[in-house]
Order: sequence, then structure tokens, then C-alpha cells
Amino acid sequence: MPAASLAALVCPVCRRPFTAGSGGRSLICAAGHSFDAAKQGYFNFLTGKGTVFEADSAAMVAARFDFLSAGHYRPLAEAVAGLAAPFLAEAGSAVLDSGTGTGHYLRALLDRVAAAAIGIDISKFALRRAARLNPEAVNLVGDVWQPLPVADDAVDVVTVVFAPRNAAEFARVLRPGGRLIVVTPRPGHLAEIAGQTGMLGIEPAKEERLAATLAGHFHAHEGRDLDLDLRLAPADVANLALMGPAGHHLDPASLAARVAGLPARTAVSARFRIGVFEPLQSPQQAAER
Repeated sequence: MPAASLAALVCPVCRRPFTAGSGGRSLICAAGHSFDAAKQGYFNFLTGKGTVFEADSAAMVAARFDFLSAGHYRPLAEAVAGLAAPFLAEAGSAVLDSGTGTGHYLRALLDRVAAAAIGIDISKFALRRAARLNPEAVNLVGDVWQPLPVADDAVDVVTVVFAPRNAAEFARVLRPGGRLIVVTPRPGHLAEIAGQTGMLGIEPAKEERLAATLAGHFHAHEGRDLDLDLRLAPADVANLALMGPAGHHLDPASLAARVAGLPARTAVSARFRIGVFEPLQSPQQAAER
């Protein structure tokens, strides 16, 4: 386990730092709380009653893995990596990929930079995939709505791709001058297939709601829109529907029947907004700088 990754972690029980044992296969804090890596390589940091939120199922994760592995969203991953890389160029830099899922977006970034990396997601099924794809990262099962198991001012970039946003915690763990990079869908995203597959629509005021959730902790630094014109096979369409929030409610067999009548390739528009945000400085931080 890279020293920079280990230094960024804190115990989810007592918030004390960790030391690594068993060749990096265990984490032990100063108070004696111990976490062993699963055989797939991730650590489960859900404690107490765990979480009230529904994690992505094995079927949803498999659909996401197959869709992203086919490269359909690769330009998005490269765009996020391009925005993040300048802030991870120095030795000792670190990135937190919050809601890392199968790890594909973090993989694109780590192919560019040699930063320490932490990926966290609520789904153990996703982390099994992410740990195999990004073995150099610390991959954690955890609830991003709880205090993150990351020390104050410990990372230079937080990436959030189609995942929940805990603004206060992101601001806490980012170093001064760090960046939060958030990807959200724009109105019209996947509109050509949303109705037929049962996917959830995109709310018109999504960007305004994002700004509201970050207010008080971040201000917008820059943003860009990215549009992808995809031509998807029926299996790709099914994976795209199943891998998103609607996958919690969709029946895979019924979904397969819905897409069976689609042509060999369906034109689909993917519309993204990539926002880059800078943490607001507290008066104390401003004085220290």
C-alpha cells in the first residue's frame, strides 16, 4: 500500500491514523481497531448498523462493468482525467474517487498520473471489480454520507461521477488549492431510449440543485459540457438502463424483452456536465495562507 494512501486514511470508528500489517492486507489504527482486506482486495469500512442506503446489486454492477469496458464512456473518463491531472502532478499528490463504482473513471486518471488513490463506494459488488481494476488504489466499502475515512487536508482532487455529493466532507478532506470534479447528466441525456427502457428522467433544474448542495463549501471554478453520439447494440442499451438508478427497480428479463425489438444499432445521445469546483476558504485558512 503506498505510504501516501495510508497517510490519508483514518479509522472510521475513532478517526485515528492507520498502520498497515500483513503486507498491506490489514489496517490497524492506534486504538486497535483492525480491518482485513477481502480476498478481492478491498476493505469494508461500514461499521455499526452499516448504511440505510441501497447499494448497487451484482447485476447492476455487472451491467456497468460490461458497458464501461466496451469504451462507450471512455471520452468522458478521459475528460475527467484531463481536468484532474494538473492538480496531481506533484509528488505525494492524492485523489479520492467518491462513488468509484467499478473503478473505470479512476483507472483513466491513474493511467495519466502516479498519484496515491482512494476509491470508496457503498457496493461491495462494485468494489470487487474496482479492486481488480485499480490494485494500486485503496478501495473501500463505505457510506459517503457518513464522515469519510480520510484525514483533513489529505487529498488534492475529489472526483464524483454520477454519485452522491457530501459537500462538507469533500471540503474537509481537500487540501488548499484542491479541486472537486463532479459529473452530472444534462437534460436530454439518453432521451432516445429512456422511455422504452424505464430509465429515470433528468430533472430540468439539476445543475441549479447541484450548485445549491455545494453552496457554503465550494464555488464554481470552471465547467464544460460533453456530448457523445453513441450507436448502441440492444445489449448495450440494456446494460445502460440496468447500470443506473433505475436498475434498482428494473427486472433484467423484462428489460431484455423490451430491447429485443431494437435495431442492430440505436443512435443515443449522452449529455454530460463536468463541473470543477474550488473549496471556499475559512477565515482561518485565509490567514494561514
